[in-house]
Amino acid sequence: MHHAPHHRSRTRRGAAAALAAGALAASLLSATAATAGPNPGEPGPRLRTTGPHPRTTLSVPSPPGGADVRVLVFHGSATAESPTVDAGIAAVESIGGSGPAAQRFRTEATDDASVFTDGRRLGRYNAVVFLTGGGDVLDPEQEAGLEAYMEAGGGFLGIHDAARTEPYSDWFTGLVGARPAANSPTAVQRATVEVGDRLHPATQRLPLNWKRPDRWLNWTVNPSGTVHTVARVRESTYAPGPSANGWDHPVSWCRDYDGGRSFYTGMGGTVDSFAETDFRDHLRGALLWTTRLSRADCKATIDAHYTAERVTRPNQPGRNDQIGEPHGLVTAPDGRVLYIGRGGADSSKPVVTDWNSPDIGKGKGEIHVYDPRTGKVQLAGELTVFGNKGGGDELTKNEEGLLGIELDPDFLSNGWVYLHYTPHARIDRDRHTAERYVSRFTLDPATNTLDLASEKVLLKWPVQIHSCCHAGGGMAWDSKENLYIATGDNNSSGFSSGYSGNNPEPAFKGLSFADARRTSGNTNNLNGKILRIHPEDDGTYTVPEGNLFTGREPDEGGGKTRGEIYVMGVRNPARIFVDPRTDILYAGWVGPDAGAPSTTWGPAKYDTFAAITGPGNHGWPYCMGNNQPYRDRNLPDPSRPLGWYDCARPKNESPNNDGLVNLPPVTPNSIWYSPQGGGVDYPRDANGVPSYRTEEQKLLLPWLKGGGQATMNGPVYRYDASSGSTVKWPAYWDGKWFVGDFYDGDQPRHAVLMDPRTVGKGGLPVHAESLKKIIPVGPNGIRNLMDWKFAPDGSLYVLDYGRGFFTSDSRSALWRVTYKGGGPTPAADGLARKAGAR
Repeated sequence: MHHAPHHRSRTRRGAAAALAAGALAASLLSATAATAGPNPGEPGPRLRTTGPHPRTTLSVPSPPGGADVRVLVFHGSATAESPTVDAGIAAVESIGGSGPAAQRFRTEATDDASVFTDGRRLGRYNAVVFLTGGGDVLDPEQEAGLEAYMEAGGGFLGIHDAARTEPYSDWFTGLVGARPAANSPTAVQRATVEVGDRLHPATQRLPLNWKRPDRWLNWTVNPSGTVHTVARVRESTYAPGPSANGWDHPVSWCRDYDGGRSFYTGMGGTVDSFAETDFRDHLRGALLWTTRLSRADCKATIDAHYTAERVTRPNQPGRNDQIGEPHGLVTAPDGRVLYIGRGGADSSKPVVTDWNSPDIGKGKGEIHVYDPRTGKVQLAGELTVFGNKGGGDELTKNEEGLLGIELDPDFLSNGWVYLHYTPHARIDRDRHTAERYVSRFTLDPATNTLDLASEKVLLKWPVQIHSCCHAGGGMAWDSKENLYIATGDNNSSGFSSGYSGNNPEPAFKGLSFADARRTSGNTNNLNGKILRIHPEDDGTYTVPEGNLFTGREPDEGGGKTRGEIYVMGVRNPARIFVDPRTDILYAGWVGPDAGAPSTTWGPAKYDTFAAITGPGNHGWPYCMGNNQPYRDRNLPDPSRPLGWYDCARPKNESPNNDGLVNLPPVTPNSIWYSPQGGGVDYPRDANGVPSYRTEEQKLLLPWLKGGGQATMNGPVYRYDASSGSTVKWPAYWDGKWFVGDFYDGDQPRHAVLMDPRTVGKGGLPVHAESLKKIIPVGPNGIRNLMDWKFAPDGSLYVLDYGRGFFTSDSRSALWRVTYKGGGPTPAADGLARKAGAR
């Protein structure tokens, strides 16, 4: 049937709708109390009706056992009936008659829209499936009946072209979630579907990368953030046409809508779709939720369910009473948040940059404690650090100071706090060197005061402080109570044209400061590494088995190793995280400064994230990304390029190397991005060297882009089902890795899903979704993300650095992001059940 177009508002239509709502509510309540999955056996008969019919209740005999879960397939359309409709009806009917008895249902199909004004009849169905084509198939009263059905707790499943139905209805647009673009591609194309929701019954058993043919719709308005997306289609795997949505292209989603449950899938545009085992499993799960046979969370990625609140106030003038120069945070088991300031003082105070002054670079590394129970902040203590040298060029500014904080696994009983810092008392003003410490202090839990006299220095090593930059700083524990310590390459960003930091020439009093082969690429140096040690109760440490080196490797050309090294070849890993459930180490580090690739020197700046499952060499300064090599250089003329580094067999032939010459092979990284985009890759020659021609690049991770960029690795969320917290992030996020950037433009602020089969082996993320509206960007949001960690109550704390550098300003703040969407639906007592059915 076809009706003339009529523009509709969201309001209810007339007395008929009110009567329908009352009848439906009563019918659905009655059905819910009596329904259950049918007993084993043949499904109930399908009653298919065509054309106009009187509005009478259709009676369908029940199968043995009297089960009464029913699904209505409505296929009314402005277009002629198609084989796809027949295939869809047959698929739903087959789904309902197979599987566990408790999940079976009976199917009825009709193209008679009068069913929506027959409240008694409509109220018998647990869910309605729209297998419709485009067009205006419901008159106002019929749409009012469907609206009343949803308000009474009904379920809706829309398949493919159902999104073209009722094109003039705003309410129906909300029901399906999005409308197809007029110029969506019409050809059947094979594409990859990224299945991001691993919990919803519609997707939990599907492949992470689901490759299948279909007709792929583009959306006039991307529904992400207003619906809960369970799967996306990867546009790089097919031709999406001029109306493409980009990397974020939802294809299946759900939402709690108007009192009921709505699920929509853009798949199912071909006859063959309905014969696919995986697609039928997809529909089965959608129907389990819409019929109330199972619960599912369809709220987890809806932006409006999250609240981001700043929990610290601006500092009082001349004081850092609330926050220092933000540099890292950690959450305690009792909910307190401890966060550190690197060393920046009040911006009104002069910074000492004269090496002749004993106060050169002196600053205060501050530790603050925020207690969510009181909403109060306390300054717990201050360390006198080197590093407050302000801005300027590489030979003026510095990034040393108070760099990292961790709490002992038994913090609540012993109060031990580990701090990673550069003590001012240990600088050598003549040689421009300092020492880096990892020390243990004791915090008085009653007063939130750090006892500076309690210091136990676990580990210390030399750093050059003549030239900036890359101090690192992050720390984390694994499940065996090993402490990981991230250290930067302690190397200048200049003197290499922004490519490999491998210039051996610049030095101060014989100490190189522009050759990362002295640090990151050196097996006998603790800089440019992720260390792994086991702290002991007496303030010492031991080296656990399984690090990259034993420290007892045979000399090779006079070189040697340090047993504390777990990962080498990193540039500036300021943030690291160890997932306590898997002991996978997650890290991120910034790249060099080249804005474009060079056919002479190698790749542009790649900011990098890595999921690390074992000890290894992650490449810097020899290789970056997915093992893309740089060009070697050496004395006597560092401006002359030599051969390309061999990522499989890297050699450290720098005159500044006092470690092994032959290095471990480079392990490719998980995520990398540059101004050109994310996951930049190129064709390679017979020796494996990329072309480095921008016109030949391929973007393997199109959701990423850089420019101004500085990675800020985040946590892996772990959902605590036993927690009674009302603000915890939902289980949907469990196991997802949060990756971000200091900046908030096109740079990443995403949750990604890794493939367990390839994680740690250079495998790329299989799914990503933006967090930029949940962890808000922009002038009034969290603009300069410095660190982020989940608290025991499942809320997320985020440090915003502020709007200046090397200081604290009015926008420097600690934020908290909480979830208020509630639990899965329907409520546990709203599941369709029948006594004795389960």
